[in-house]
Amino acid sequence: MKSNTSTIKIEKAQGSKLENTNFNKLAFGEVFSDHMLECDFVDGQWQAPKIKPYGPIELLPSAKVFHYGQAVFEGMKAFKDEDGRIWLFRPEENFKRINKSNERMAMPAISEEAFFTGMEELLKLDRDWIQKGFGNSLYIRPFIIATEECVSASPSKKYKFMIICSPAQAYYSGEVRVQFSEKYSRAADGGVGFAKAAGNYAAQFYPTKLAKDTGFEQIIWTDAKSHEYLEEAGTMNVFFRLGDKLITAPTNDRILDGVTRKSVISLAEEFNIDVEIRRVSVKEIVEAAINGELKEIFGSGTATVVTPILGFGYKNEKYELPKIEDSYAKFFKDKLMKIQYNQAEDKFGWRHEVK
Repeated sequence: MKSNTSTIKIEKAQGSKLENTNFNKLAFGEVFSDHMLECDFVDGQWQAPKIKPYGPIELLPSAKVFHYGQAVFEGMKAFKDEDGRIWLFRPEENFKRINKSNERMAMPAISEEAFFTGMEELLKLDRDWIQKGFGNSLYIRPFIIATEECVSASPSKKYKFMIICSPAQAYYSGEVRVQFSEKYSRAADGGVGFAKAAGNYAAQFYPTKLAKDTGFEQIIWTDAKSHEYLEEAGTMNVFFRLGDKLITAPTNDRILDGVTRKSVISLAEEFNIDVEIRRVSVKEIVEAAINGELKEIFGSGTATVVTPILGFGYKNEKYELPKIEDSYAKFFKDKLMKIQYNQAEDKFGWRHEVK
């Protein structure tokens, strides 16, 4: 795919919203930094990216994203260590995945220069929005939408790539309990479940609302065919601890290939924790909860890192998990975050410094 992204034009904001931002009371994804990146795909090639003040974009009502849902996104974080250096965590994985999503949605691949160079210039400009301190970060949202002014049912000929940033703390707060899905599915075989397509998330809002109405925070999705196998937890990949063994479902065209998921698996192998990647049945987990073999369930993802799940519901029964002081969830979250914040050795080469 041709690109014309050799020059990044920068228009600085006249003032900053920093002084009016309370970093001690941040609701996830509601506050945005001073600048954003914008890059248009026109006439078969990506144009020069622009960094401009965060603000509205103009789209006509016939833009194809509104009619056929051609939209993909990624989720990343930037971290600042105690010396003020800025770090990304495995950004090459997000770059690969957004283009994997683009391909599935018949959208053009974004260039490496627009993705990496554009993002790094944006982070350097808004570096003061990245707060020091363990747990503080700047959430990065790259996304691509179809912008051609046409309502014919065909792939768009025009697109817009953007990056916006939001200061973040903890994503989930409080205790998390989940409901095993018995009816609704997140994705089906041959579908777009492996892609970060916007519509995947819209489709899960209704069943998640139903779960919340009955006292659960999230759903663990089951396979669309039989609803016998557990696959993902809300917007997270999910792990189960049976005894001292860690189990997680394999990725496929229904399950997102999570960056944090892969990192947890690598850490488990590094520290000699027995980890199995295989199908996980509802029956197996329910029986393990009844006989006491099920020690933990936890979700993993960019926004949440690792979130312990304290209980689950299935067929009108509720199951509570034991509270473990030296949990795997706590272990993996601590290891990952210390790597992300440059507080521990990075044996895997996961950290990427923004210079």
